[in-house]
Amino acid sequence: MTAPAQPPQKTAGDHVVADQGAVFALLADPATHGIAEKVVRIDTHGAALFLAGPFAYKVKRAVYFPFMDFSTLEKRRAACAAEVEISGAGAPGLYLGVVPIVRTAHGLALGGEGEAVEYAVKMRRFDTDLTLDRIAERGDLTPELVKAVAAMAVNAHAAAPERRGFDSAGALSTYLEDTIAEFAARPDLFPAEDVARLAEVSRAALARVRPLLAARSEAGFVRRCHGDMHLRNIVLLDGKPVLFDAIEFNDEIATCDVLYDLAFLLMDLWQRGLRDAANAIFNRYLWASDDAQLDGLAALPLFLSLRAGIRAKVEAAGLAHLDGEQRAEAQARVAHFFRQTIALLGTPQPGPIGFGDGTVEAAAPSRPTLWAVGGLSGSGKSTWAAKMAPGLGTRAPGAVVLRSDIERKRLFNVAETEKLPPEAYAAEVSPRVYERLRRLARRVLASDYTVIVDAVHARPEERDAIESVAREAGVPFSGLWLDVPAEELVRRVEARTGDASDADAAVVRHQLGYDLGVIRWTRSTRALSTSP
Repeated sequence: MTAPAQPPQKTAGDHVVADQGAVFALLADPATHGIAEKVVRIDTHGAALFLAGPFAYKVKRAVYFPFMDFSTLEKRRAACAAEVEISGAGAPGLYLGVVPIVRTAHGLALGGEGEAVEYAVKMRRFDTDLTLDRIAERGDLTPELVKAVAAMAVNAHAAAPERRGFDSAGALSTYLEDTIAEFAARPDLFPAEDVARLAEVSRAALARVRPLLAARSEAGFVRRCHGDMHLRNIVLLDGKPVLFDAIEFNDEIATCDVLYDLAFLLMDLWQRGLRDAANAIFNRYLWASDDAQLDGLAALPLFLSLRAGIRAKVEAAGLAHLDGEQRAEAQARVAHFFRQTIALLGTPQPGPIGFGDGTVEAAAPSRPTLWAVGGLSGSGKSTWAAKMAPGLGTRAPGAVVLRSDIERKRLFNVAETEKLPPEAYAAEVSPRVYERLRRLARRVLASDYTVIVDAVHARPEERDAIESVAREAGVPFSGLWLDVPAEELVRRVEARTGDASDADAAVVRHQLGYDLGVIRWTRSTRALSTSP
């Protein structure tokens, strides 16, 4: 009988299996690159990056983790080649190839003839101030950039190959148990009582959504994704957000539910306090996705928690390469991500969750809410919804926003800002739009997320119908009607650009003649400011 494979012997620091000091010294020397300026070095748990002149060289660390094995030279070479192939496909011109570090008669050299002792990914150097983590730190995540990032995520998943039948629940279980084991092994960083509670709640959450995850796998929502979609791995190139540094070392880790892939980005924004951006990307992603994506929201709290847990253990693994102030800052990040791991689980569902238009077996202790906001065009409904959504509900990243203008465009298969023809606003079309809003709201509530339905809701029967959705779902309902002076409505719609609404001054004047009937919803006369 063959003995099971054992992890390689560690030699220096947590998870490190070989000394790469000579290689790192070579790449850190400006003379190696024929430049006068200092080489900038950036370290992570899995790589060392050297920024030299117009190029960057990335060396895989000689480390062994249960989730990432770079313990041999051949494995590091293969990982470099895979990174160029996989990440290069989504970032044309950024990845330039794999360069060997060779031993010559005169010592180590970057490239050339000789025995290869290490390999590096060669990249076109970009301004590190243009990665989204830096942009976020400067407070420069503009609404237009957020919109572009959401489109980037949608396009990345549309292009990712499907992996139908992949056992995503089984993979998540492995990640969860590995993470819990890492936490348990470091009581100096992760309190044992908190780890035990996290393990209990996380395992229960995974058990509840296991049938849902299997159904999503069969339906094509599991794909070979980027796998590491957080802010530091997105850079502005030629003014557009570009994903780079995908998971290349393990195809199974990169194969996942698309919402699990997206969850890394949402978690990263949320834990930074950028909740408006997280919610906006969340909703824009859903607007561009198949309706069945809404059913997957039942698993999103677990996805977010797992992503935070992975970041906590990765940051903890990197402590071995740091000292002094850098180590203290990293330890603070570890503690922060661990707290997020617990907080992002939210309120667990008490019963199994179905796939499709089914409902949960029992109401959660803290229930979602159905909000409806109404008012004539230009009254500020969408502004109110976008402002309130990040803070509504008990689950990150806030409420799902269903907007009639968006759903009408989706009904006619046109882009968000493309103007619809007059027939799209015919009398028989609006009931279809409102019925669609109600149908989608039911799916969101069944996934235990709060939902905001943003529509004019001019007719009493439209307001009654959306209220009935809440009653049927057994959740609280809140209705808000926005009253704004006629001249202000006209001014706002005339100032709009790049918005999903096609309403103009003529539409507003027509709406002003509506018989609104009795409005029982809370009425607000405060004129909310809206962006043009």
